[in-house]
Amino acid sequence: MSQGFISANSKVIAVDFDGTIVEHAYPKIGREMMFAFATLKELNKKGHKLILWTIRTGYLLDEAVEYCRANGVEFYAVNKNYPEEELGENTSRKLNADIFIDDRNVGGFIGWSAIWQALHPEGAEFNHVLKNPEAHANFKKEDAGFLKKLFGK
Repeated sequence: MSQGFISANSKVIAVDFDGTIVEHAYPKIGREMMFAFATLKELNKKGHKLILWTIRTGYLLDEAVEYCRANGVEFYAVNKNYPEEELGENTSRKLNADIFIDDRNVGGFIGWSAIWQALHPEGAEFNHVLKNPEAHANFKKEDAGFLKKLFGK
């Protein structure tokens, strides 16, 4: 099993796609959840091994992986414990991860800012505030017209 080096503070983190990285729009790809890619990039920088853990398969999975790659996020593995893992009838679908980030958690998805703060409370070097332009790089301003109509500003 080729897990590679993980520091004592690093974790293997399994991350869901629909409803977690992007809004639910399956089989389409929804809009990015606020702070998703900024947080995932920072978790990678911290040395965490990110595994994309999703129900998507085939071309829908390929689209999701490419969407993440185009937004600067590479996963250590996809629907596997490690890249070389051979999936067969005796392979468990359950991943050996330290942390699972999923919208189907008890209590629902807590949001990327809360996830970052839970994993890295010391995290002064990466600030999830509205003035952080990287955190909003992929967030579209489609709703601005609606708010303008609603509030007249």
